[in-house]
Amino acid sequence: MKFSQRLVTELKPIWEANHHHPFVQELADGTLDIEKFKFYMVQDYVYLIDYAKLFALGAIKATDLAVEGKFAELLSETLNTEMSLHRAYAKEFGIGEDELENANPTPVTLSYTNYMLSVGQSGGLDKVLVALLPCMWSYNQIGHLLKDSPGAKHPLYANWVAMYSDDEYTDLTNWTIDLLDQITAGKSEEELKELTEIFKNTTRYEYLFWDMAYNHQDWPKIN
Repeated sequence: MKFSQRLVTELKPIWEANHHHPFVQELADGTLDIEKFKFYMVQDYVYLIDYAKLFALGAIKATDLAVEGKFAELLSETLNTEMSLHRAYAKEFGIGEDELENANPTPVTLSYTNYMLSVGQSGGLDKVLVALLPCMWSYNQIGHLLKDSPGAKHPLYANWVAMYSDDEYTDLTNWTIDLLDQITAGKSEEELKELTEIFKNTTRYEYLFWDMAYNHQDWPKIN
């Protein structure tokens, strides 16, 4: 069994909990409160700033020139294309660039990105991949699950569904999964257990991120 298949099999309850979170379900129904989505959009932008750094770490830790180049391409695409599209999309919700650029991470966003970067810096390319993959992979799966839902026709949410279900994003996700399977082939059971734990934690953080957005969880107001 490939390592990616093992991950999904062993972590199925946690993995599927993300797909069934109320935020995702209401997004699918087209009934999600727009204020919740706006809160999510701002925090997702903050998240992407640090998420992009994982691609830089991937380029640094790659031992194959083609893989190094792919991560450099992903870094450039995230910073120069995806975030530009994110800013344009945010405008449809009345969120200006100043609000995005000046936003502070919530406790969940800060903890999640710090964890990923700490893990990514602590080991080889395998750790970078299991840190970044739950976000990419689960979003792609959710995008495909929502393709034929009412949310895919919603005037504001349709672009989000289309973004994460399109062929280019799917190809990128599959490339990352395949790379993980390649570099974990032949690893010891002890090494695989450590990588599984990291993947499990970042999958849990994905759930917490949906939960944070749905319940508008920010820092406590302390005067």
